[in-house]
Amino acid sequence: MKHTKWLIFCAVAILLAGAMSPKPHPKENSMQKAPIDTVFAQGEPNPYGKFFTGQTYLNMLSPKDDVFNAPIGNVTFEPGARTNWHKHDGGQILLVLNGEGRYQEKDKEIQILHKGDIVRIAPGVIHWHGAAPKSWFVHLSLETNAHQNGKTDWLDPVTDEQYQ
Repeated sequence: MKHTKWLIFCAVAILLAGAMSPKPHPKENSMQKAPIDTVFAQGEPNPYGKFFTGQTYLNMLSPKDDVFNAPIGNVTFEPGARTNWHKHDGGQILLVLNGEGRYQEKDKEIQILHKGDIVRIAPGVIHWHGAAPKSWFVHLSLETNAHQNGKTDWLDPVTDEQYQ
């Protein structure tokens, strides 16, 4: 009987200790940490999310300024996430850091991207890029010739049929 009371006391104490332990801040639960190795921090949910399908995260490593004129962003894509069709007046370079991704120029075949791949996108070329259906994907996005204009024109979403 003594042992039973002792076991019940210990079980209740353990349950109470768990209930009283600190809970994570709600913001910590609002962003899923990528299960993929990244060189730079994942960043916050992408503020340009309305131009994407699926969840992406952005960490601006070097914002556009008048000294360097070369915005660089670390973009993390959850599986299946992708940009809308778009074009950059000054062009863009993608440096793939990890995962499996997709890149396509208008009226061309989809390219499969892997860690170490570099995609050079000429000014004005309509394209999209994002993660493979079942893989996280991380790339650096470097906007080139940003001092000339640096404007991005966001176009229609990439349909599921185009993505597949």
